[in-house]
Amino acid sequence: MLSLSKKAVWVMTSLQAVLTVFFNSYIFLMSLLNHRQQKKWSPSETIIVALSLADMVHQIICYFWMTMDQVDVNCRLAQMAYAVMLVLVFSSKFTIMWDTGFLTFYYSTKLVNAPNRCYTHVQGAILKHVTLAVILIPLCGLGTCVPMLVVFHSQNYTGKNRDCGVLFPDTASGRGYEVLYLLLSDVLPGLLMMKCCISISVHLAVHLRNMKASTNGAHAPKLGSQMRVIQMALCLVAIFIIFLVVDLYVNYEIVVNHENAIVLTFFFTSVYTTVAATVLIYGKKTLWKALIREVNVFLDGYPCLSRLKVPEQKTKPSSPAKVKT
Repeated sequence: MLSLSKKAVWVMTSLQAVLTVFFNSYIFLMSLLNHRQQKKWSPSETIIVALSLADMVHQIICYFWMTMDQVDVNCRLAQMAYAVMLVLVFSSKFTIMWDTGFLTFYYSTKLVNAPNRCYTHVQGAILKHVTLAVILIPLCGLGTCVPMLVVFHSQNYTGKNRDCGVLFPDTASGRGYEVLYLLLSDVLPGLLMMKCCISISVHLAVHLRNMKASTNGAHAPKLGSQMRVIQMALCLVAIFIIFLVVDLYVNYEIVVNHENAIVLTFFFTSVYTTVAATVLIYGKKTLWKALIREVNVFLDGYPCLSRLKVPEQKTKPSSPAKVKT
């Protein structure tokens, strides 16, 4: 990777960092406001708050590392400091992936009735301890990533195509651990999300067929608030799968072809967290309406930007039962 392209990735990541922090801060602050009014959080709100915090922590540490890599061209800072920052970045990425998978799992349990009684009991036991789960996930991520300091080699490079204190899996044990880390942080939550996606899709198809049959095809079936939740969950899965393919390819280049493309993993993760946060805001109807209202109020102060205003839709009553999001 040329020095010029690294700077370009750094600039693009800075733009994504602003968007990521803005959207996730908005989610976090609005959730705190809702907690102050309602005096409690639903399980989905607890998971979303944990996910937004993980997104912001990852973005801040990630961008700080990239900035230091641009500023400290001679690698004067201790390489252990860079290595620790990378461990925190990978740990927060682990948390993001599993929080997203946990959120999709939660929505699948609310939308789909599992016929297996044993599976239902397992679901209930997990969902009763949502707060404990969102605390254990980052701890597991940190415990999974700390061994990188031992099995990976941290080296200072000052050439054009190198970064300071990058952790490279240049041994057999290091490569094996890299594969294990990718399985735990990317593949397993991806499989969980795909399973939930299939369950939600089957539920949607069956529900639409039953509704159409009940009306004898007189009019198109409507799902009301359920459709918004389904769209959000399926979009999260689709975005994750795209990110998973890209992330696995970049890590393949790092491990097999020894390409120093770590800044690309940071950039693609930043894009993922930005898009996922936008989808989460859309899925929470109250957040989406409040954001549109704030944007329109801001644009009102600039007549030249009035054409960019987003039309606000009025709430229509719907008969299907609502899903707590």
